[in-house]
Amino acid sequence: MKEKFAYLDIDENNKLPICFNLNVLEEIQEKYGSLQKWGDVVEKHEDGEPNIKDLKCGLLAMVNEAIDIDNEKNGTNKEPLTSKQIGRIIGQIGMANLVEAIKKITIDSTKVDGDTKNE
Repeated sequence: MKEKFAYLDIDENNKLPICFNLNVLEEIQEKYGSLQKWGDVVEKHEDGEPNIKDLKCGLLAMVNEAIDIDNEKNGTNKEPLTSKQIGRIIGQIGMANLVEAIKKITIDSTKVDGDTKNE
């Protein structure tokens, strides 16, 4: 597994950093048991809609990890986001764009030489 960063376009002037690494994976595993189980909960809700609470939980972990890393690297002190702030951002980005970005960063992070096995 390799640490991956990406930026989600909130609007023309704002980008949201996200990171997928072992810290985020640990948080997801702690709550859901595995990355696969979290993905299943988020994508395969019984009424066909993504489970918003679980989607927000994963995105919050990814965003706050990116903020924490940025603070360490740049000596900044940006505050972590709250679940409510993440919900507002999801509304700005759009559900389809967000789900695709999360899939991409998690798959890219766990790829090994074009494969999707963990390192």
